[in-house]
Amino acid sequence: MTHWIDHPDTLASRLAGWAGQPLVALDTEFIRERTYYPQLALVQLAVPGEVLLVDPLAEGMDAALRPLLTDSSVTKLMHSASEDLQALQRGCRALPAPLFDTQVAAALCGLGAGLGYQKLVEQVTGVQLAKGETRSDWLRRPLSESQCEYAADDVRHLHAVHAFLDRELAARGRHDWLRQDAERALRNAADEGDEPWPHLSLRSAQTLDREGQARLLRLLRWRDVQARRSDRPKSWVLDNELAVLLARRPPRSLSEFHATLDRHPKAPRKARGELWDTLSAPLSPGELELPLLGADEPDKARTKALQQAVATLAAELDLPDGLLCSRKHLEALLAGRGWPAALEGWRRELLEPRLAPLLAGG
Repeated sequence: MTHWIDHPDTLASRLAGWAGQPLVALDTEFIRERTYYPQLALVQLAVPGEVLLVDPLAEGMDAALRPLLTDSSVTKLMHSASEDLQALQRGCRALPAPLFDTQVAAALCGLGAGLGYQKLVEQVTGVQLAKGETRSDWLRRPLSESQCEYAADDVRHLHAVHAFLDRELAARGRHDWLRQDAERALRNAADEGDEPWPHLSLRSAQTLDREGQARLLRLLRWRDVQARRSDRPKSWVLDNELAVLLARRPPRSLSEFHATLDRHPKAPRKARGELWDTLSAPLSPGELELPLLGADEPDKARTKALQQAVATLAAELDLPDGLLCSRKHLEALLAGRGWPAALEGWRRELLEPRLAPLLAGG
């Protein structure tokens, strides 16, 4: 049975009836096309036989949801939870812990990386789910009948999926791996800080010299601050193409700066003064001390050897290569930047004995 919940007292009453339930399925719907932060639009909760569609737009609903989210005696079942965690952190100022992410669990059980919810449900239960409301407007009220049915389906089958994956994890001895990954995901969601070196993710910047990359880093950090302050998508503040162009050939005057922006179709209209001040200020010696993208020609032989070692270990463990260790993380190791935080825990314990000799052999 599915219930629409639009008052915090009603939610509290329903959740009181769930007392003693060790597992609660959880999902969210949110909108992020026009904002930096996700706008929480719906929260779905389920125990076997009952689904609650909770309206987080109702006053006081965030406070009514927090006790369940933070109840350490109730494991929250979610699928591909990372963006949902951000939405809950922003909308409820709380995170669902402990967490059982069925997408991560499926990968740890050898079912494949990034398995979608519909495919996983069909594989485990044989039920085929509709996909029609994927891009729906979840902020409108009232929601349509098809929206409500779609949203309920997103949690209705999580208990059955969990039961299957829980048995598989136990058979493989990987419950602790899932726990570590869930705790890392929760830490990442709680940390709203920005990537310290955002320029390293822009491949188009690899031809910039040291000063160009330092200017780009400064621009991207300015963009992050502006995006958070105005709650707008980063690309609306300053898109990557223009940022790289300004970093490569910084305008010599304010008039040249405005002319450059006027020629660019996605140039910002607001905060141009701040952007000019950010770009035109001289680089300090400290700013020139930064990891450089494309600073050295990649050692293709060593990279290939590391990738092969990862692939061999992943095959032995029946895991996707990317779940164990991505190329980006191998490049960080080759560059001497140490073990990435994403590899700490069970991954490093397994990988280090295989990779350390290859890394030392350079």
